[in-house]
Amino acid sequence: MAHYHHHSVKNIKVAFFINLAFTFIEVIGGLYTNSLAILSDALHDLGDSLSLGLAWYFENLGQKGRDDTHTYGYKRFTVLGAVINAAVLVAGSVFIVVEAIPRLYQPEPVEVTGMLALAVGGIIFNGFAAYKLHGSNTLNSKMVRLHLLEDVLGWAAVLVGAVVMYFTNAPIIDPILSLLVSAFILFNVVKNVRSAFNVFMQIVPQSINLEEMKRLLQTVAGVNAVHDLHVWSIDGEFHVMSLHIVVSKDQSSDQIVCIKNDVRKILKREKVNHLTIEIEFEGEDCFNEIDL
Repeated sequence: MAHYHHHSVKNIKVAFFINLAFTFIEVIGGLYTNSLAILSDALHDLGDSLSLGLAWYFENLGQKGRDDTHTYGYKRFTVLGAVINAAVLVAGSVFIVVEAIPRLYQPEPVEVTGMLALAVGGIIFNGFAAYKLHGSNTLNSKMVRLHLLEDVLGWAAVLVGAVVMYFTNAPIIDPILSLLVSAFILFNVVKNVRSAFNVFMQIVPQSINLEEMKRLLQTVAGVNAVHDLHVWSIDGEFHVMSLHIVVSKDQSSDQIVCIKNDVRKILKREKVNHLTIEIEFEGEDCFNEIDL
């Protein structure tokens, strides 16, 4: 397990430095070619570098597990990282949009040859970074790999635009491409921020249907009723649940253990990672310190 974790962290680290190095190349190239499309992709890659850097950091931080101050561990820091990443991407996207709109009315000449070279480089660098994460199955690795594959598609669009400008002398394509890339970034940012908001507000994860879950739990032999059920997510993937189960007074301790084991099996299939069960006997009053 330690070897696997080390392999995952090493791959993320390599992908981070690849992406960060090419981001600097993009910024210089974008300024040289006067291409907003290149600069908007540089912004996207900067966001990816932040994601990779945070993923690298949190992969190591996650090894600490839980302690006296973080009793559920450090997983929620990944959500904080997503919010920081989103703020940077929004600020950068707004800047690109403000710069691109005037160019729709007064297109500026673009150094198309350099744009073509950067687009090819973007496909190669991002493709290689995504390849380095292949086989790393942690959540951080999977999410960042998907992001890098999206970048490859974005650079393919820039390449097509550069080819069209090379043959048609239509510089207006550059600000249009930059607006499309910015819109794509903002769409994904809104999606990620909404997910982060749901986690922070402890909203029931979308993958969990409470009514269906109650129905399944009440099919367990010996379970008379289920109530006071709460479920939330630590980081969008690690789900936590607490519930009260009512059983008959004549249930033995061994039977109660069997009931709890059956309940845990069901909830494990439903992707609940951490579970707290309180057993109540029929006729027993349910007292809860926090009346929700």
